[in-house]
Amino acid sequence: MLMNGARAVLESLKKEGVDVVFGYPGGAVLTLYDELYKMKFPHIETKHEQGAVHAADGYARATGKVGVVFATSGPGGTNLVTGIATAYMDSIPLVCFTGQVGNPYIGKDSFQEADICGITTPITKYNYLVKNVKDLPRTIKEAFFIARTGRPGPVVIDIAKDVFAAEVNFEYPKEVHRRGYTGDFTGNEKQIDAVVGALRQAKRPLFFLGGGVTLANVSDDVRAIIKRVGAPVVSTLMGLGCADPTDDASFGMAGMHGSYAANMSIQECDLLIGIGLRFDDRVTGVVDEFAPAAKIAQFEIDAAEINKNVRVDYPVLGDLRWSMPIFRKELEKDAADFRARFIKWREYTIAMNDNKPLTYKKDTHRIMPEAVIEEVDKLVDDDTIIVTDVGQHQMWAAQFFRSRKPRQFITSGSLGTMGYGLPAALGAKLGEPNKTVVLFTGDGSIMMNCQEFSTLADYGIDVKVIILHNHMLGMVAQWQRLFYNHHYAESELNGHTDFVKLAEAMGVDGCRINEPSELVPTLKKVLEHKGSMVVDVTVPETEDVLPMVPGGKRLDEMVMGVSE
Repeated sequence: MLMNGARAVLESLKKEGVDVVFGYPGGAVLTLYDELYKMKFPHIETKHEQGAVHAADGYARATGKVGVVFATSGPGGTNLVTGIATAYMDSIPLVCFTGQVGNPYIGKDSFQEADICGITTPITKYNYLVKNVKDLPRTIKEAFFIARTGRPGPVVIDIAKDVFAAEVNFEYPKEVHRRGYTGDFTGNEKQIDAVVGALRQAKRPLFFLGGGVTLANVSDDVRAIIKRVGAPVVSTLMGLGCADPTDDASFGMAGMHGSYAANMSIQECDLLIGIGLRFDDRVTGVVDEFAPAAKIAQFEIDAAEINKNVRVDYPVLGDLRWSMPIFRKELEKDAADFRARFIKWREYTIAMNDNKPLTYKKDTHRIMPEAVIEEVDKLVDDDTIIVTDVGQHQMWAAQFFRSRKPRQFITSGSLGTMGYGLPAALGAKLGEPNKTVVLFTGDGSIMMNCQEFSTLADYGIDVKVIILHNHMLGMVAQWQRLFYNHHYAESELNGHTDFVKLAEAMGVDGCRINEPSELVPTLKKVLEHKGSMVVDVTVPETEDVLPMVPGGKRLDEMVMGVSE
């Protein structure tokens, strides 16, 4: 069928099953938006391109599908950069379409020209500059294939303006043929056998789950493996929700702000089985003294991550969708009574958790931020999606919200992007419209993309926004308290922004909680409210996220105690 390049883009998206696009129009993509108008293609116009890419990211994390973004040339493309980097660092599948100046003007510093392919090369899995309309269908097919297969990630397709208007006989490819990339990440089963053998020899094994378990959708296999073995389990920030929260030996997040039992279990285990994680610096502490008594196994899809941060004794290279079913089968047919062998170790770790649980100072006169998280945890159902921005509230949410399922806890992990939360929450809600979506944010983070309150109102998107308002850039101030002699250099937020009025000015209902007695009844009303709502909760300025592993320290050198 003969059509212009703009319609070819949209027809390609239909072939890929895309049900919504996030974007913002501009000169170089006007032809694309004209076809979008004619076809009534589902589109959410955020109020900033960064909002669009974070929304697509939140959509992708909540659904497991590829998120799609449109932006114009020049500043439109460059405004996507932070969101592309956020997705790249956390291995989230996106396809970002950017307009480019017309072919005759490329490379001439033309109006709103930017080399977005050059700019995004370090933060994309792949990118394309399309200068010929005949290349569009193949390029789009490849982009979705690359974004979703293997270790997922963002792909950018930059399209010259005149390509949108040029005509093409549209035919969408059925298959992808990329030299050197098949999307097949099947490994060597002997590597799995070696891990099973190591388990037979171990006395104190520990499972360590990362975001790869979520991305590969293998949490059922992983939970079955952990139950069969009976060993304790810990998670990275990105792996929250993958372990069974009803397991007494599931100790939540490990690392800089991990639980005492999680970090001590790592330091005392003799076999550490990492599944879908890359041993990021936030979970290792001093690398040379990480898990000092343990042999380490790593199930990982990306060969570059093996031995990159931590020396591995038993690497298992391959897609978790390949390795986990085999690992599970091998353990289930093994005659060894693993649970009986590891019961003393399991009970020892549970006792550590019982003796030093995550806690905080209770206060009848002030609303403690941890208490807000705990109350929301009690009030919401098991399908509720929690989204966070970045900072203290993010860590409190990771500590005190019990993630029941994968894709339930959505946050910017590796890049730590403030301003991520609000647009990501609206994207998550559009991806999972039947689930409650709650955003935890801070008075610092919310200001970075607060314009998306307007998007919530314009499209009737129901997100509950809980602002933990401490008049500080909380995590920055915490470090300044601990390591910079209380020098609050530019971390005190003494402005006069009224977040309730701000939200209401953009069409979103709001309320404020100042007293502990108001907390539970107000949260109940907010969660029952039809439509988006912002809750501004006043919390203490100097509450710290604890435990904390200071920089340059081992995991067992945590700062414990309850902050004053």
